[in-house]
Amino acid sequence: MHNMSKNPQSIDWHPNFIDTSPLFMPFEHLKYSIRQLPCWPQHNHLNHLIAGNEPHIQTQSGKTVRFVPQVSGKQNLKQDYETRIHLTGEIQTRANNWHDFFNALVWKIFPRTKSLLNQIHYQALQFEVSQHLKNRSKLRDAATLFDESGVIVVSDRPLLLRLLVNFEWKSLFWQQRNAVIQSMRFFIFGHGLYEKALTPYIGMTGKGIVINVEPTFFAQTIPMQLKILDAELAVRLCNEKLSAKLLTPVPLLGYPGWSDANGDAGYYENKHYFRTRQR
Repeated sequence: MHNMSKNPQSIDWHPNFIDTSPLFMPFEHLKYSIRQLPCWPQHNHLNHLIAGNEPHIQTQSGKTVRFVPQVSGKQNLKQDYETRIHLTGEIQTRANNWHDFFNALVWKIFPRTKSLLNQIHYQALQFEVSQHLKNRSKLRDAATLFDESGVIVVSDRPLLLRLLVNFEWKSLFWQQRNAVIQSMRFFIFGHGLYEKALTPYIGMTGKGIVINVEPTFFAQTIPMQLKILDAELAVRLCNEKLSAKLLTPVPLLGYPGWSDANGDAGYYENKHYFRTRQR
């Protein structure tokens, strides 16, 4: 796999980053638009990119999402990052920053899920303030965890999903290797993970939500697959209480071909990366 730097934020603008790793697969259909940006995209570029030819992306409060410069200094409650998004649609975004750039791209490909996560943050924060709680709630912690490090695991084969949630990594990635390639996909959601994918390393682990799909899913285009998953995630966030316990660890570089080294069975003997389930 391509490795550009030890520190992702030290990497200069690289418009062909999607070609450097299969971890960026969900952005494949945006490749042409991103390649047209010869230098770091500014806020107007990001707003144009996420708008496209589709309806405006909105928050759950009905505000059109747009990217604005970050406010410096201490902020009051209404200027709080998530609160401001919910109340105004304005997403504070740092310039020349991979982390925030990937956040914008995830709003593009998973708009419903991102808006629901924002609403979860907003409502939980209002509750914390009203109850004079000093610490963040576990709900907000879980929302942040998925927002930063989330990965969506899909397959039409229940066996593969069982092996994954049971931490049977070698059985999954090596003994069922062909089945994984044919019938299992990892879609990175967390923008923090995308930043790490610029310089992938052993230990890179996502926090997964597992979805059993129909076989016809894999015949769809990537944009259609993303829409299906966005709708499914939105339903789950509405119907289930999000918690860290619902998120299963996913060692991303175990997926066949996502590391040059994982073509050898011994790769999966690394117990520091491919950990056993604690009982």
